[in-house]
Amino acid sequence: MRGLLWTGVALVVLAGLASWVLPGQVDRRLNQVERAGPDTASPAAQEALARARVVDLHADPLLWDRDLLERLSHGQVDLPRLLEGHVAIQVFGLVTQSPSSQNFERTPAEDPDTVTLLAVLQRWPLATWRSRFARAVHQAGKLHDAAERSEGRLTVIRTRADLEELLAARAAGERRVGGLLGLEGMHALDGELGNVDRLFEAGLRMMAPTHFFDNRIGGSSAGVAKHGLTELGRQAIGRLQELGIVVDVAHASPRTIDDLLGLATAPLLASHTGVKATCPGPRNLSDDQIRGIASTGGVVGIGYFEGAVCGTEPAAIAAAMAHVRRLVGSAHVALGSDFDGAVTTAFDTTGLALLVDALRAEGFDGDEIQAALGGNALRVFRSVLPAE
Repeated sequence: MRGLLWTGVALVVLAGLASWVLPGQVDRRLNQVERAGPDTASPAAQEALARARVVDLHADPLLWDRDLLERLSHGQVDLPRLLEGHVAIQVFGLVTQSPSSQNFERTPAEDPDTVTLLAVLQRWPLATWRSRFARAVHQAGKLHDAAERSEGRLTVIRTRADLEELLAARAAGERRVGGLLGLEGMHALDGELGNVDRLFEAGLRMMAPTHFFDNRIGGSSAGVAKHGLTELGRQAIGRLQELGIVVDVAHASPRTIDDLLGLATAPLLASHTGVKATCPGPRNLSDDQIRGIASTGGVVGIGYFEGAVCGTEPAAIAAAMAHVRRLVGSAHVALGSDFDGAVTTAFDTTGLALLVDALRAEGFDGDEIQAALGGNALRVFRSVLPAE
């Protein structure tokens, strides 16, 4: 009996140690920066970045066991580095399910879920162990908590009034970042249409119908059936547009994108993607899809990772952005890093001046660079977000 007791105690201790150690190790392994050290961008690029109102349409640090207010030695995003990188608005994606076999070609939704394991190991509330909706609410709460503790350096953007207040404060010299909450996959509704309104109340202002697998809302570019929007999905998209939530086509199947374009009453965006013209693959957008997004007044946020641009170097990112510019004009180009989304990048959020130099090499002029860094995304937010 005593041996069994000590075995039980040992297992509890080991489980506790695992919960403290393993998530951090996974975070460090999956979210890496290839290039360390000082920024080597040109003075002109540094000056252009300092003047910009930078908007990054996607990053995933809320998935990990971190304090956003602390500067970390790993990963790609935290508040000190956002401030140093001149970022005005960072969209924080909420990840609620990630099948263990996740890939760009064919991902079954039924495969074991790694976010469930992270929820347990990171000691998230018990409800999150089973509910994807609860996971979204929990991660949203992490951003609100960080904002409350930030002494005004981080604010959550819910409305156009919030947005304009932030931009005015930055123009007056205040060092502040706005955080906007986005959802990677509306499977987080747990099949209940009313959860759209509940997530809106939790502060979410951008939602993508799908992530890496088909769900009850629509088909994924990496799904098995890759179907279009379901009836529930059509109802959900209608409600997003009524509330003033930006619709994100990232990870959507071609049929789902077609359905979204047919339902759009406001600008659509792709928060973090690539383009088939420079990096072929099922994850990336065709020229027709880019034209469709542009026709709504929307933007294409280019990712910084291998699957989006077939490389990680700034030149590969800029080449994808240049293709969007040639196809539909510079008004539809945007940033969508996918920082901290289990990706390796060539720089963290402090290194954006390197991308500015790459854009200059692609022929972007000063105004086009300012638009791509954030002006275009701000136009979409001003068009879609609720007034107050």
